[in-house]
Amino acid sequence: MAIEVTTKDCTQLSDAELAEMADICAEGPSRFEAGLLSKQAEAWVLVSLARESGLKGFSFCTLERIGGTPSVLIGLASVKRTAKRSSVLRALMLDQFRRAVLAFPDEDVLVGTRFAGPSGYEAFKTLGDIVPRPEHKATGEERAWGRRLAKRFGIDNGNYDDKTFVATGDGTFPLVLDHESLEPDKIDPAVVELFAGVDAPRGDSLIAFGWAMAEDLAKLR
Repeated sequence: MAIEVTTKDCTQLSDAELAEMADICAEGPSRFEAGLLSKQAEAWVLVSLARESGLKGFSFCTLERIGGTPSVLIGLASVKRTAKRSSVLRALMLDQFRRAVLAFPDEDVLVGTRFAGPSGYEAFKTLGDIVPRPEHKATGEERAWGRRLAKRFGIDNGNYDDKTFVATGDGTFPLVLDHESLEPDKIDPAVVELFAGVDAPRGDSLIAFGWAMAEDLAKLR
């Protein structure tokens, strides 16, 4: 059975769907419950749900312009720990990209989110100019983008380091794109090193972004 992704307005989420989402979180490190997910539904515009004989993953998201720049922002998201979780993540991201090309035709689109660990970088496989990335010193404009995203994610300036792109937590698991790689031993050690100062149980997260290029998005029409 193929993975089917539907995206809808957060106001259309049912209690049953919130319960399914909470079940996925309960199997991962976040342990987020339906009450918190309901608050996230109030904070975000869209929610994507990936199904294959039941819910296998979800992501809160929005398409908007930040300072005029087309952007896809991904908030709290989680992928169920199954043998097909990489495919579920890929399906969720593909749906985001398809919506981006409809909303912002012929434009490069910034994709931003928060990660608690290096496995999350799998979501950015098809993006270009990812920041932060190994052996790359962020430019002033890239650091400014980190600050913009931190503000958009509700992070206080005093809790964000624009040199490392790390946001310090408050003792609760961060509202990140939560994914666990099927092959963690194959993750680039340099990517792992980006998370050296990230303590997820404390609530730390790393803000990251990349670019979906117009010519690549056009292929999804």
